[in-house]
Amino acid sequence: MGIDNNVSVTGNVTRDPELRFTQGGMAVASFGLAWNKRKQDGEEEVSFFDVTCFRSLAENVAESITKGTRVVVAGTLSQRSWENQDGEKRSKVEIVADEVAPSLRWASADIRRNEFKGGGGASAGGGGGRSVPNEAPPAYDMDEEPF
Repeated sequence: MGIDNNVSVTGNVTRDPELRFTQGGMAVASFGLAWNKRKQDGEEEVSFFDVTCFRSLAENVAESITKGTRVVVAGTLSQRSWENQDGEKRSKVEIVADEVAPSLRWASADIRRNEFKGGGGASAGGGGGRSVPNEAPPAYDMDEEPF
């Protein structure tokens, strides 16, 4: 039984996106996000998230956002575990982004469409056939029915 673990978080970018490429050439970008929650007593509680983006979304994020930018991130939660150099077990939960957009609450944005670069295939992170929403749909032969 599959359980949807979709999450949307609006917050401020805490560090510039770091763009790197896998050995296979897939773009991967990661950045930090802080979410402030005001409590009833007037105090603020801050939560920090690591966000990871793949493929063209990663390249667009690295080109478009910087530390301090207010963004809306929609994606899924992913937990990973590892052992550090001292043999201690560590784990963390991060957001694997499907969409990243500027928040227009206190800012405006100039939107420009990028040229489709091709690619595609299965999504990163072992999503098992999950669609990649930031890629263009496949082109169909005009003589072929699209279904």
